Amino acid sequence: MFKTAVLALEDGTHFKGRAFGSDGEREGEVIFNTSMMGYPEVLTDPSYMGQMLCMTYPLIGDYGIAMEDFESRKVFLSGFIVKEKSRIASNWRSGCTLDEFLKSQNVVGIEGIDTRRLVRHIRESGAMRGVLSTVDLDPASLTEKAKAIRELTGCNLVREVTSEKPYNWTEHLPETEPQKAEFNVVAYDFGIKYNILRSLASQGCHVTVVPATTSAEDALAMNPDGIFLSNGPGDPQAVPHIVSEIKKLIGKKPIFGICLGHQILGLTFGCSSYKLKFGHHGSNQPVMRLDTRQIEITTQNHGFAIDADSIDDNKLEVTHVNLNDKTIEGFAHIEMPVFSVQYHPEAGPGPHDSRYLFDRFAQMMRTGQPVGTRTALSATV
Repeated sequence: MFKTAVLALEDGTHFKGRAFGSDGEREGEVIFNTSMMGYPEVLTDPSYMGQMLCMTYPLIGDYGIAMEDFESRKVFLSGFIVKEKSRIASNWRSGCTLDEFLKSQNVVGIEGIDTRRLVRHIRESGAMRGVLSTVDLDPASLTEKAKAIRELTGCNLVREVTSEKPYNWTEHLPETEPQKAEFNVVAYDFGIKYNILRSLASQGCHVTVVPATTSAEDALAMNPDGIFLSNGPGDPQAVPHIVSEIKKLIGKKPIFGICLGHQILGLTFGCSSYKLKFGHHGSNQPVMRLDTRQIEITTQNHGFAIDADSIDDNKLEVTHVNLNDKTIEGFAHIEMPVFSVQYHPEAGPGPHDSRYLFDRFAQMMRTGQPVGTRTALSATV
């Protein structure tokens, strides 16, 4: 006998299905992810803070949960929505089932709903607030609760995911050999993923991860060869204090930003950001690399973007563009060793098309020279 769960959106749309994971009631912005695999990595991505996630792939949980696949210390999303939860978890690495894992993480799940209908509705109407409950099964009541949920726009979620104190990272990518430390990198934790840290370590970086509130002065006191700005949840305009500190680092050290770090860098250069209709979430997003015109298949997870019209062409050059909606996916400073991308080149989960960006960061720290112009970019390949 299964337990019932109900998902209700703020516009009154609702879905009735089977509950799994934890009992109770959860709220958040309802979005979808188009990855066909990698659900343990997706679940443990801190960028999903404040959100409930629907997977478009219909069968989830078939290979269980392995702790080695975690991308952070825990699950930060509040609700998990799937078409069908696998009844079998078959994998020699698996430590528990998806159901057991969500219970341990206090996450409510729902299965057996028409996820195709839900995703089409979000694509047409945009991401919206929702409530998922196993205790209140009245759609009208849940809809009213959904309307009262805080909007993510203007909401500082970084403070809810960042580390409390600095720490060192030494683990490298499994398929690479440990490299002798050549660079000292300070990585700002806005919700950083472990595979980013592994990728940096595999480039010969000694990585010190610091809280998002770390001042520019304290970061520079660590004598880094480079500064890394991580991914993270929420609205970049909600963290002006972080933008102010990062602005003090411009021109002092080579800087590489990913996702929220990319958006924060954009704001430091006077760009503006905006909220996407339903965001980019998945490991199959096509991006054009403008220096070579090559297409990269990328992993992405963000709901905000940099406004292309706000970019100062005298300072920044756009390096990558999303082929689905033409949004900015990367830029680099023309004169200084600073660059960033909107997507996730560490690909956990996802393709490895963009791992060359970590090579580029290493080269930038080695030479102290920018790699921003298309001519310079081509010369590094």
